[in-house]
Formats: sequence, C-alpha cells, structure tokens
Amino acid sequence: MYAVILTGGKQYKVSEGDVIDIEKLDAEIGDSVDFDVLFICDGSKIIIDKDELAKAKVSGEVLDQFKGQKQLVFKFKKRKNYKKLRGHRQQLTKVKITSLSA
Repeated sequence: MYAVILTGGKQYKVSEGDVIDIEKLDAEIGDSVDFDVLFICDGSKIIIDKDELAKAKVSGEVLDQFKGQKQLVFKFKKRKNYKKLRGHRQQLTKVKITSLSA
C-alpha cells in the first residue's frame, strides 16, 4: 500500500516505514504530524475520490530538523566582467511515516 501526499508545495510517494526529507515543518523532534492525502493505492484498489480521501490519514513522526546540502547559484555575463556566486542551504525536516490508513 502506498499514498501520494502533499507538503511544502511538493508531492511525495510514501509507504509505511519510509523516511523522507521534506521542507521544514514547525514541529519538535518526536512530534506526530499529519499530511494531506492526494491518492491511495493498495495494490488492487485506487482511491482518488475527495470524500474518501478526506477520511484517509497519513501520519509521520519528526526525526530531525537539519540543513540540506549547499546549492551554488552562479550568475555570469560574458565580456561584461560580471560574475556573482551565491550559496543557499534549505532547512529540511526528516520524517518517518508511521501509519497509512484508508
């Protein structure tokens, strides 16, 4: 059984027991969080009806709050002596999916 959840403007395909890195959530380590469910498949049955998905629940436990790898942004214009190098590290949350119920 797997589900597609929406968090941080992105969609993730998850199963029970998966550990995923998502955009930062306002939650402490050890807290339980619930996600918006877009799609559920249990192998033979697919659920996409909004009324049934409102009853569905995907829960996870926050394992860690951390920074991702540095992403470099380099701007350059040829023959104009213009170069700009900037870096960015995204705040992330590591979540373990604990339960998935339709």
